[in-house]
Amino acid sequence: MKKIISIVLAAAVVLSLASITGCKKDADTIKIGVAGAHSGDLASYGIPTTKAAELVAEEWNAKGGVLGKQIELVIEDDQCKAEVATNTAAKLVGDKVVAVIGHICSGATKAALGIYKDSNIITISPSATNPPLTQSGEYPNFFRTIAPDDAQARLEVDFAVKELGLTKIAVLHDKGDYGKGLAEFAKSMIESDGIAEVVLFEGITAGAVDYSAVINKIKNAEAEAVIFGGYHPEASKLVGQMRKKGMDTVFISDDGVKDDTFIKVAGEYAEGVYATGPKDTSSNPLTIAATKAHQEKYGEDPGAFFLNAYAATQAIINAIDKAGSTDYEAVSKALRSEYVDTPLGSISFDEKGDAIGVGFSVFQVQNGAYTEIQ
Repeated sequence: MKKIISIVLAAAVVLSLASITGCKKDADTIKIGVAGAHSGDLASYGIPTTKAAELVAEEWNAKGGVLGKQIELVIEDDQCKAEVATNTAAKLVGDKVVAVIGHICSGATKAALGIYKDSNIITISPSATNPPLTQSGEYPNFFRTIAPDDAQARLEVDFAVKELGLTKIAVLHDKGDYGKGLAEFAKSMIESDGIAEVVLFEGITAGAVDYSAVINKIKNAEAEAVIFGGYHPEASKLVGQMRKKGMDTVFISDDGVKDDTFIKVAGEYAEGVYATGPKDTSSNPLTIAATKAHQEKYGEDPGAFFLNAYAATQAIINAIDKAGSTDYEAVSKALRSEYVDTPLGSISFDEKGDAIGVGFSVFQVQNGAYTEIQ
């Protein structure tokens, strides 16, 4: 019996020591989550965010970290799916992260935000543009380093109507929070302006192979242009199938399409397509440095939303440093009161969580590459 008791006591001591060691390890680092699509069709949006966070964390860690501790990234894949994002968020909460860089897609972001809110975890997305995420006031823990879709839709409509002089526009979307939200803004703006006409407003099924039915509707409606709210997999199919039918209808889309993956998939049919996206800041010295660091570490140019994610990571770490704490209220206050120099420029955040100092431009695929034109 004594032997059994001794074994039990020894085991208890080992477990206690393990627990203490684990706590010490947690206390020695500041954990920041990175959530987004790291696999699947939209991985080209999420992987650049992971790389941006890694580069910024490495830079801070090389200088001693923040608050005297090293930054530890906890990376989780949500595949840009709402049903996966809730599990991703739960895992990050369980890992005791103090903030999250992400999510990437608006639908996944919305699904996860309530979980972070309940745990007082700040979330900064480089790409979730759905306006209600900040404008509803429901998520005071949410920030983003990209302008919202109402600004993006305004730019697309003004470009189509005022710059290109188009009067008959078909507005399509992929039925998702991001795509449908942007399309609804575009439709409303066209109608309220009274200059052009929405000749077709319709949602398509994401992931479908054949879009002949809706393309025939576009043709029958005599639309001069399509404004599409959604992502590059659907956009590449729509454009390709339209062009194969001999249609030269102008195609205007969003930052979900302003990605080199769209050009690679759509091939020759991508030429001439317009898409809105974050302003070109390639002349910014910090952009040049961040791009060079990416090239040296990963052997290639950075992908979509890399700079926005770089800025998001800089912003949260800077806020923790300025607050002198990882306390939710203190860091939130610092995000809204402090400016930080980033590849996007010197940015801060307003009371809603939208970035001050960022915006969109119109790009066009010219000679196989996106070129900023407005």
